Order: sequence, then structure tokens, then C-alpha cells
Amino acid sequence: MPTPSTPPPSQLPRGLPRPTTSVCGRPAPDNVPSVTAEITLAERLGYSPDNRIVILSCDDLGSCHAANDGVFEALRHGAATCASLMVPAPWASHAAVEASTDDDIGVHLTLNAEHELYRWGPITHAPSLQSGEGGFPRTLEDLWEHAVNTEVLRELRAQIDRALAWGIDVTHLAPHLTAITLRPEFFDVYLELAIEYRLPIRLPSSISAEQAGFPFRRLAAEEGVIFPDHFDHDWRAGSAERVYEAIATLQPGVTEIHVQPAADTPEVRALGDHTQGWIADLELATSNELHDRLADSGAVLIGYRDLRTAMRATPAQPVG
Repeated sequence: MPTPSTPPPSQLPRGLPRPTTSVCGRPAPDNVPSVTAEITLAERLGYSPDNRIVILSCDDLGSCHAANDGVFEALRHGAATCASLMVPAPWASHAAVEASTDDDIGVHLTLNAEHELYRWGPITHAPSLQSGEGGFPRTLEDLWEHAVNTEVLRELRAQIDRALAWGIDVTHLAPHLTAITLRPEFFDVYLELAIEYRLPIRLPSSISAEQAGFPFRRLAAEEGVIFPDHFDHDWRAGSAERVYEAIATLQPGVTEIHVQPAADTPEVRALGDHTQGWIADLELATSNELHDRLADSGAVLIGYRDLRTAMRATPAQPVG
């Protein structure tokens, strides 16, 4: 993937500390600025540091036909601003065909198939990523116990490459079920891919470095990888109360709020009672009340494409 050349030090902003740690097996060069508190993400996006900026994201695009219908409805006729595609899932290619160039779509990096009777698996030869039930493991614990890093990297890179080959203008990376976010050995893969493809990523803000056991947000920032300032690590679907509370308590900076919309069909209801929350999320994402609450909050709505533009405006770090 072509990247701009690094300018001489005289052309770099003054007063910014340089990263010194090593991530993904290579030292951080001393001529590339890191993301610091001196320049907020809001300012990099062209806003005031006091602005409250919201990304309303939809996950699990491609997981089923009802999810495709729900996500595109939320994007095109609701308040949603971006979505992430589960490339290995059964309806992913359909989603790619239905997507337009205006849709802000990332890759939902997938290593789990959590449903008991609805399965999908790796798109590469990856024995360590296969469960005894066929397809990806259902639980994170099963995945973490058996996954081999080289197979994880190859599989996730293939998922990004397939999305690109399908014509998706990939705007960001977001892990399915946080499988690779909070385990150091898998986070290294996550960060390597973000650097390689120059894509922003989703990181939780409600989990501290101490709780995770390693400084995942600092490591990403030092590599020049952009991520929203705030993301509540809460995966309950169908929770209008959660979304409304997030809007009412917005902090300055960029906040990502997650929903998982799906159309109400026999197909999606057959997956289990939990899908009622997905159906409720579509009602929420397309409701006048959500639109009004966002407007009343004064929030600016953006997508991950804006973060990608800001990230790629910074010279890429040389590899090797």
C-alpha cells in the first residue's frame, strides 16, 4: 500500500514529544510526531477541543441478511454514521454488493462464531482458529487458549484484503467481541494491521491500562494510530437507555456509541431471543427521538472515515 514519504525533521511540528518504545518488532523513529495531549483528536479533525463529536457505529454487517438490511437502513435513513463488516460471515459478500462508495465501512475483525447453531469460520488455512464444533470458537476463552499468533495475523490480514478486493473503501478496524483488544499477544497483531493499512481502530476507554495489564492506548498513540477518545465497553444490544445516557453525558472529544441493528425477520428471530435487542436497535437508530437527542446535545456527527483522513495526513512511519 503506497504511503507518503517522511518529511525532513525541519518540516515536522515543533514541541511534540517523539515516541521511543518499540511495537510490532520495530523501533519507533525519532522523526515522527505522536498523538499527545497537546493536540487533541478533535483539533486534528478540525474542531475545537471542547466540541462533543459522536460516531454512531453499527457492528455485525454481513452476519445475516437481517443485519444487512438493518445496518444499511440505519446508515441511510437513520442516525448511524458507520458500520463494520464481518468478512467471514455468510452474508458478507451480499453486504459488499449492497454497499455504496458513500457508506463508511470498516472491517469487523472476526475470530469467533458465538452462536450455537449458526456458524462461520476462517477464510485461511488456520487449524488453531477452528473449534471442535466447526468454524471459529464460540467463546473468547476457547480462542485465547488455542489461537496461534501467526495464524491470527494471516487470517485477519486476509479479511482486510478480501474486503478491499470486494470494493469496500475500508475506513477502520474494529474487533468482534474484543477478541484481540485486551490480550497483549493479539493486540500486537491488531496494532500491526492498523499500521500496515494506515487505519484507525476502536479501543475501549472504560478499561484502564492497569485493568488490561498493559498500556494499550498509549502503545497505539505512540505508533500514530488514531482511535476515538471515548468508547464504552458495553455490548448490550437493544439498550436505548444506554445510548441516551451516553448522549446526555457526552464529554469533549470523539465518542463512539455502538448499536447493532437488524430487521425484524423470521431469520434473525431464529437465532434466539437475544436478537430482539438487535431489532430494537434498528428502531432506535432510525427514531426521531434519537435524532432529537443528538441535536439537542449539540453533538457533531462524524464517521471513521474522518479519523482515517486525519491519520493518513500524518507521514507514515518507515517499516524495517
